[in-house]
Amino acid sequence: MSEKQWDLAKSRLHHLHNFKTMGKKHIIKTDQEEAIKEQEKVTAKVSKDTPIKSSIAKTREGKIYVTSSYNNTMLTLTNPRGQVLAWKTAGSVGFKGTKKSTSFASSKVAEALANVCKKIGIEKIEVLVKGVGAGRESAVRTLVTQGLNIVSIKDITPMPHNGCRPKKTRRV
Repeated sequence: MSEKQWDLAKSRLHHLHNFKTMGKKHIIKTDQEEAIKEQEKVTAKVSKDTPIKSSIAKTREGKIYVTSSYNNTMLTLTNPRGQVLAWKTAGSVGFKGTKKSTSFASSKVAEALANVCKKIGIEKIEVLVKGVGAGRESAVRTLVTQGLNIVSIKDITPMPHNGCRPKKTRRV
């Protein structure tokens, strides 16, 4: 057995011992070391350099679309005509599962996209917010704190004007 395989087997055994059984439920204990490693992964992905094309580098204005659902937060950077320059999601930054829907994850996504904006050289930004998730406000706040010149913030969440016809009433 090679050293790499031995380390993998040892980590699996260690993982099995971290389960506490209460009836049929499994409660996972996460220690500080695992939390620190996870935080380092997210920080590394946020600060990761993204390649930029020479045609993109000419733009000075842009729009950021913040789409926040109950499960994820997506930020899309476009030029004024609507052509996508860059995008980031909570999953692409390094969050998995239910952690993608948190406001902390959306702030990290906004931080990553702000780094891309600075690299491209965009000066003026319009922010268009869409959706009902937890990451709406925190993403916009992070964009402001990153030093981007935000011209306007609009809410473009679709609202039904009476919506679809309801189901017929149930007769018992």
